Amino acid sequence: MLEKLERLATEVAALHSKLILLVGAPRTGKTALLVAFGKRAKTEPMNVGSELGRRLAAIPRKQRHLQTNAILRDLTDQHASGDLLLLDNIEILFDRSLQLDPLDLLKRHAHARRVVAVWPGELQGDTRTGRLTYADMGHPEHRDYALTSLIPFEIQ
Repeated sequence: MLEKLERLATEVAALHSKLILLVGAPRTGKTALLVAFGKRAKTEPMNVGSELGRRLAAIPRKQRHLQTNAILRDLTDQHASGDLLLLDNIEILFDRSLQLDPLDLLKRHAHARRVVAVWPGELQGDTRTGRLTYADMGHPEHRDYALTSLIPFEIQ
């Protein structure tokens, strides 16, 4: 798995969107794979929930959505190692009060550098025609995305 992820990360460097999403059921080893990949690449994954949450806690709740993008950009610039950024625990990006589109935000970060992120939801269907989801339908944070122009790396 690690070698396959390394090959894919090398191949996406030439693409416009350099986003790889590690997708799998809970406890399938997504974080462990990201950490192992980071060790080989000599970088550590950024815990988005912890880092972003810490910075947002100092901002009044009603103003957080206005500053989230800039704060996240600063954090990712600090954590990126060259043209590689590893992201884990991105659930905070789905918080409705932040008024973000999490997948679009990840894609924007992946224009400038390779981004490998652990997707906290599920892949419905196969890696060609399926859909990425987060949270159950009816949940306030529910999201559903087509796989168009996405590179899912499925872990089973």
